[in-house]
Amino acid sequence: MKTAYLDCFSGISGDMLLGALLDGGVPLEALTKAIETVPFRGYALDARKEKRHHISGTRFTVKDSSGKKIHRNLSDIKKLIEDSNLSAGVKGRSKAVFERLAVAEAQIHGVSLEEVHFHEVGAVDSIIDIVGAVFCIEYLGITDIRTSTLPLGNGFTKSMHGTIPVPAPATVALLKGVPVYSAGIPFEMVTPTGAALVTEFSSSFGTMPPMAIDSIGYGVGTRDLPDRPNLLRILIGRHTSGPETETVSVIETDMDDANPEWLGYAMERLFKAGALDVVFMPAQMKKNRPGVHAQVISPPHLKGAVTEVLFRETGTLGVRTSFMQRTIMERQSVRIETPWGMMNAKQAGNRDGTLFIIPEYEECRRIAIQENVPLRSVYAWVSGLNHSSVTA
Repeated sequence: MKTAYLDCFSGISGDMLLGALLDGGVPLEALTKAIETVPFRGYALDARKEKRHHISGTRFTVKDSSGKKIHRNLSDIKKLIEDSNLSAGVKGRSKAVFERLAVAEAQIHGVSLEEVHFHEVGAVDSIIDIVGAVFCIEYLGITDIRTSTLPLGNGFTKSMHGTIPVPAPATVALLKGVPVYSAGIPFEMVTPTGAALVTEFSSSFGTMPPMAIDSIGYGVGTRDLPDRPNLLRILIGRHTSGPETETVSVIETDMDDANPEWLGYAMERLFKAGALDVVFMPAQMKKNRPGVHAQVISPPHLKGAVTEVLFRETGTLGVRTSFMQRTIMERQSVRIETPWGMMNAKQAGNRDGTLFIIPEYEECRRIAIQENVPLRSVYAWVSGLNHSSVTA
């Protein structure tokens, strides 16, 4: 599996990501030919080497020679993308990025999706940044992207809506559930375009995954920063086996009035919403009441959906959320041949290359009922299975 890690020590923007992808191996000619199929004109693409703090990278810019400021809505941009000759995958992911932006803007301004008029993001350069980045990711064959924790600036900046705070409202809305920190710099570090791209493609935020690096690219930002090189670094390579660290959301709440019959249903709905794990534990609460402590682990981008289920199905009046790093072993689903027929299981491995099989409860239960054998007998057989008997 080809994977990439975005090291955002100076934040991320659309042009920085595109510059890093070009620097990491995409020919400018290939990008130019792809963008030429999008039905608008009056621009020129430029990619040149520049340095920030003596580190060289690629600075990508779009020169708009049309002289027109066109304010497009979501339908306009989707039509431009659909009328191009880009692949179905690039079209779909590009439209998904703009839909993320439209949802954020609609919430901020209190309007419908189609009433949202993209100003800066609807300009030719921003459309090229987004569509171009999606094209480059597909061109390089990257199927998994991980991203570092994101630094945010502070202060104010000018926009078509007037003076707005940094980070921009759209950026903050897009980064809900993503781990961030203050960089203490009075500049915009993460742009709305960068936030939309990184939340669309990143499967986790935090430390670098285990990988063998094949290529490295640096995308150059516009300004010189006083305390760090204004670069976005992308590490491209192959996923390697071993324990992997990722960021998760931990949502907790305590309840002293939850009907026990609700909790089983709530657990089902939480898993349906994307929870990775759900635990209910007995708790002794205030006023010496016995209660239930609920802990739910979810991917950061699904924190909102999981929280909504807790409010709706348990009646709790508040939840606590934190971000944590968890280390997990590499695993994959396998099919194994048993005395009772084929069944699914999980295969995991240690760093020393040792493989072992983990029984799946539902599969073992199915076999036990179907063949009228003890459940523990099925578990024992699967647990003692030699790894050479499995197929991926």
